[in-house]
Amino acid sequence: MKLELVATATFGLEAVVRREIEGLGFKVTGREDGRITYIANEAGLVRSNLWLRTADRVLIKLGEFKALAFEDLFQGMRAIPWETLIPEDGNFTVGATSVKSQLSSVPACQSVAEKGLIARLSETYGEQRFSKSGAGYEIRIRILKDICAVTVDTSGPGLHKRGYRTANVEAPIKETLAAALVSLSFWKAGRLLVDPFCGSGTIAIEAALMGRGIAPGLNRGFAAESWAFIPQGIWKQERSEAYKKIDLAADIRVEASDISEKAIAAARANAENAGVGDCIGFSAKSFESFAQDAAGRQGGVMVCNPPYGERIGEKQQLDKTYREIGAFFRANKSWSLFLITSDKDFERAAMGRPADRRRKLYNGRIETTYYQYHGTKPARAVSGSEAED
Repeated sequence: MKLELVATATFGLEAVVRREIEGLGFKVTGREDGRITYIANEAGLVRSNLWLRTADRVLIKLGEFKALAFEDLFQGMRAIPWETLIPEDGNFTVGATSVKSQLSSVPACQSVAEKGLIARLSETYGEQRFSKSGAGYEIRIRILKDICAVTVDTSGPGLHKRGYRTANVEAPIKETLAAALVSLSFWKAGRLLVDPFCGSGTIAIEAALMGRGIAPGLNRGFAAESWAFIPQGIWKQERSEAYKKIDLAADIRVEASDISEKAIAAARANAENAGVGDCIGFSAKSFESFAQDAAGRQGGVMVCNPPYGERIGEKQQLDKTYREIGAFFRANKSWSLFLITSDKDFERAAMGRPADRRRKLYNGRIETTYYQYHGTKPARAVSGSEAED
């Protein structure tokens, strides 16, 4: 069955999500803020949920129509062939948003939309009341400038919930954002990646999952797994194919440190849960100690999310850390830095020069900038015969 899918994304990550979708072999048909639309079948829906590292959710787009009045909304919902998706015992719910539209009351939109859905199911199943005792279907209507888009969520819990993070520390970064930071660094297995502010280890773990080719959704469930229209055989086949792609022999060079012993304990536990505990080196140390240990090593990639220092004492400590970061990169020019922070003064305070690239991102509700500094390529070693020539 041909399906129109929508991958939702954190603002600023649309291009990253699009690259992932195209990497899975799907044709992208549309892009807007926070949403990438593409075409796939049932197997593609399953594959998207298993493999998309930076998307928030995967939705099926069921219809789109103009809704200037509640009758338009009712009839638009009624016209959608809900019976092809929702069985008689389906446990459906309807959520709504409305922006810059004549139908501005969200509760009223939800009520009218659900009535239209029920009218269609009643015509099909000959029932006026539904037990809602079966599989769950979360229907979403989004009315933007009087255009109503109707989708159903296939993921259930957000795709950032990989299932491995059972030990947390304060202000952890979401798994999907961490994966995006690594993806934007273009790090590959065989090259050193470090996070000297690792917290619960999310950036290092996501890098190791990428390096080993482990599908991020391999060890969790999805809402669509219990839907009748997607055969269980497809889920089993896609998971089996994902297991075959795991490369335990990959050359993973990932190191993570933090000044907090508690954070390192949490990071180690999470890495074990993710199946990558054996390929990440964890250590409790300050950035100053990290810099001393790393001095002279060539071609490393630092991807990190240091504390934001919102309070005065924290800001003073962060300024000191910024100076240490800048000193390290001035002394180790082959290293590349990819750092996310809400501090607008980072370039001046730490590096003394503008970033090679920067990207505006949101870490939860906090507006941040992802600063990217590209190191020089390490000098190639010259062989004895070349030196004689």
